[in-house]
Amino acid sequence: MTATADEQGEDIAAEDAVPELESGLEEEIVLAIEAGNLGGVRDLVAQLHYADVADLLEHLDADGRDTLIEAFQGVLDPDVFSELDESVRDDLVEKLGVAYVASVVSEMDTDDAVQVIEELEEHEQKQILDAIPVGDRTLIEEGLAYPEDSAGRLMQREVMTVPEFWNVGETIDFLRQQADAEEAGEDSGSLPDLFYDIFVVDPSHKPVGSVALSRLLRSRRPVPITDIMSSEMKLVQVADDQEDVAYLFGQRDLVSAPVVDAAGRLVGVITVDDVVDVIHEEHEEDIMRLGGVREDDLYEAVGDTTRARFSWLLLNLGTAILASVIIGFFQGTIEQIVALAVLMPIVASMGGNAGTQTLTVTVRALAMKDLTATNAMRVVGKEVLVGSINGVVFALLTGIVAWVWFDSQLLGLVIALAMIINMVIAGLAGTTIPLILERNGIDPAVASSVFLTTITDVVGFAAFLGLAAWILL
Repeated sequence: MTATADEQGEDIAAEDAVPELESGLEEEIVLAIEAGNLGGVRDLVAQLHYADVADLLEHLDADGRDTLIEAFQGVLDPDVFSELDESVRDDLVEKLGVAYVASVVSEMDTDDAVQVIEELEEHEQKQILDAIPVGDRTLIEEGLAYPEDSAGRLMQREVMTVPEFWNVGETIDFLRQQADAEEAGEDSGSLPDLFYDIFVVDPSHKPVGSVALSRLLRSRRPVPITDIMSSEMKLVQVADDQEDVAYLFGQRDLVSAPVVDAAGRLVGVITVDDVVDVIHEEHEEDIMRLGGVREDDLYEAVGDTTRARFSWLLLNLGTAILASVIIGFFQGTIEQIVALAVLMPIVASMGGNAGTQTLTVTVRALAMKDLTATNAMRVVGKEVLVGSINGVVFALLTGIVAWVWFDSQLLGLVIALAMIINMVIAGLAGTTIPLILERNGIDPAVASSVFLTTITDVVGFAAFLGLAAWILL
């Protein structure tokens, strides 16, 4: 019986299906590693996608990684290296040696190769580059020459280009010839392994249009390539920041975009898979910075992690001392009314939480380019109004609690007024601090939180204790 097309497709999908690294499978691999069963380790890991192998290497301790590498006799999928955490990758580079890593990098697309090499130490970079064949080394060195986090670092140098005078048939024949050459082990030039668009270039190698592969395959062979190309392309400059590139892809729903140099010549292409990595990286970076951590240090040594976090904690200590100094000015007031010491953390805490909500929304809006000079004042006004409304509501609740708790209407009035003041200031600070930092070229995700907490603590304590000294004494 002949299988239908759908059945054949299902069979192929089943054959190509790759199991995910679920907890049960990971435990099974760990048990095989602990038992020294190299054959079992090899059989289990060989089924996994390269990204899952990278995750597995990150989850294992140093001895487990050694066993896994031994099971594969040092031969791992090159794509595994591009997915590894930087500290884990450094560990593997040290264990596998320069010659092996150089051979791995040579098999990668230039964008992945640049990503791997740029995160290594300078002496390791030189050793690996010296061990790579000249042709591959030149492309990688050109990529490394561009600024960090730029489109030049992100782009893939291998690009599918055709001249303006070709037709559809010539283009398809060229693609097939390249594929035949690769199968025969011949040098097929710098043709990418995976691409979505073909770029049409003029004699000076400047892009004049692009053709999606789907449109190429639907067109008849005699049709000139210029008749089916789209001339409306978004060109990316090599010096463009990768965040701007990610924003462009999101705004225009791009799959790929050509990268040009200062003279307008096509030098590379950025594809959506790299942009997804950028979005993840930038998102992770902002979260880390808001928490006072410079980078993902999950796999770093204890000493390195401690040193990286020390400076931020030291800065926070300074701001905490400043808040304590404000409290010290009202020491006499607190001694006379002990209830103030019980209630004053509430004012500072509520202000800090309200400010953090506003700060988070503002930093995200700046990152997504949703907050600009056009709507900045409107957003600031809205957040101050939100802070005012919440301040009044929580002032009533907290005032009533303080009144009932300490049987003092005036004390309830004091904490209610202080709550309103601090919530309004929190809303104002949560929007203006990131805007001011952004205007002065400082990343809002890095410094905003420490300024915000300082302001809400100082204003909260000063307002509450100052009002208490004025009204109650």
